[in-house]
Amino acid sequence: MSPQRIVSHISSSPLSFHFTMGLLKRIARKILESDQRMVTAQTSVGQMQNLITALRPRASGHELIRMGPDGDGGYLVPDDLSGISACLSPGVCSVSDFEKSCADLGMQVFMADKSVEGPASTHEKFHFIKKFVGSYSTSDFITMDEWVASSNLDPNSDLLLQMDIEGFEYETLLNISDHLMRRFRIIIIEFHALDALWNQGFFKLAGRAFEKLLHTHACVHVHPNNCRGAVVKHGLSIPPVMEFTFLRKDRMKESSQKLVFPHPLDFDNTPNPTLKLPDCWSR
Repeated sequence: MSPQRIVSHISSSPLSFHFTMGLLKRIARKILESDQRMVTAQTSVGQMQNLITALRPRASGHELIRMGPDGDGGYLVPDDLSGISACLSPGVCSVSDFEKSCADLGMQVFMADKSVEGPASTHEKFHFIKKFVGSYSTSDFITMDEWVASSNLDPNSDLLLQMDIEGFEYETLLNISDHLMRRFRIIIIEFHALDALWNQGFFKLAGRAFEKLLHTHACVHVHPNNCRGAVVKHGLSIPPVMEFTFLRKDRMKESSQKLVFPHPLDFDNTPNPTLKLPDCWSR
């Protein structure tokens, strides 16, 4: 039916109007179903820009060093590791070089992952539980607070958190107690599905997790994982997966250091083309 005839039908009678509107709704529904999409509220450009600005890395006054391999599983951290008693590492990778680096510095290393039988290598300071980490405890999951409490650590000691748990990082962060958050001197997290922040529902959840992090910690480094290319929308470029390093605010020092991206110690995660940190995340 031509647009002119649709207008004619709509204006001819209330019955025709309701019939036509019903037809249009059915056509729209079929189009959406065929493309497997849902109509959702979108995050405003202003909200996205504010979040990106809040997450831009800052100079910490500590040199960044690399721990772990030159590739996936290696991370840049501020050289402020002395006195950290333990590393918590939910999400076990095919390599355990980062965890070994922590253990070699004298940290106890606690790892958790239901999907594997154990870490890729052994060390006398490694401790493993076959569970996922999440927002509540079951036979398969354990909360971060319960996990730390069961590890018999000095309740006043500083900790390091390195987390790569494929999307469960948001709910896990929101569930961590304020006391435990303040015990993590350094936090390294690989965040997933960042391009989904344009979905208002997801933005509200993830945004709260970032707000909680930034309440106690400052972002000191960001590295995009080149497993996927950046998604550009409304002039903002967002890599879907990125590794963030945070330092607790009381450990930050005054610094005039100019940050450079990529950092000389950054390495690609995959053989895919190199993905640089987009300018909107660094300036």
